[in-house]
Amino acid sequence: MFARLPPGQIPEAAAYLDSLEQLLVEPHEQQREIVVAYDLRQHSLQELETSLEERGHHLDNTLLSKMVRALIHYVEETQLHNLQTPARPLKRSQSQAYTHAWERHPHGDHDDTPPEWREYK
Repeated sequence: MFARLPPGQIPEAAAYLDSLEQLLVEPHEQQREIVVAYDLRQHSLQELETSLEERGHHLDNTLLSKMVRALIHYVEETQLHNLQTPARPLKRSQSQAYTHAWERHPHGDHDDTPPEWREYK
C-alpha cells in the first residue's frame, strides 16, 4: 500500500515494476496499492519495496501496514529457507518407522519384577 502523497505514484510504480522480469503487476489506484505476483526464488517483497523507495516512492507507514509487511517478509524468508533444505529420505511406509520403535520398547504384559518376588506368599 502506498502513502496518499505524492499523488500519481501508483501508475509510475506499476510501470517500473512491470518492466522487471518475471513479475506480474496489477495496479489498483482506488485502494492505493499494486498487486504483484512473483516467483520467490527471483524476487522478494523486501527487495521490491527497497527498489521502490530508492526510486522515490512512499509506502504507507501505518502500524497495520508495517505489521503486514513484516509478516510477509518473515514468511518469505522461511519459505526460501525451506526451499533450500534438502529433502529427507522417508521410510517405505509410515508404519515401518513405528514398527522398529515398537519392537525395541517393552510393551504388553512385560513385568520387570523377578519371578521369586512375584511368587512370594
